[in-house]
Amino acid sequence: SPARSALAPREAAARRKGKARRGRGKARSEVLLSKQKRNRRMKANDRERNRMHHLNSALDALRSVLPTFPDDAKLTKIETLRFAHNYIWALTQSLRLA
Repeated sequence: SPARSALAPREAAARRKGKARRGRGKARSEVLLSKQKRNRRMKANDRERNRMHHLNSALDALRSVLPTFPDDAKLTKIETLRFAHNYIWALTQSLRLA
């Protein structure tokens, strides 16, 4: 039939045998899929942990250059960003007035 001749040779052979192949290769076992999912999750967790470490390091560096009173008070993340924004704005205004 014309429809059969239009099929790729591999698909035609699979159809004749009564087995339709899906995807690219053999069906994966549940154990293998579970291990792959666990591995992907662990890698994603590592990336997120590293991202947060870098973010916290950057915020610590920013805190070290901001003038805070008292010196021992640690600003929260949002306080640090707001303070830095206001500090930069104040410095800009003082330069404009000078």
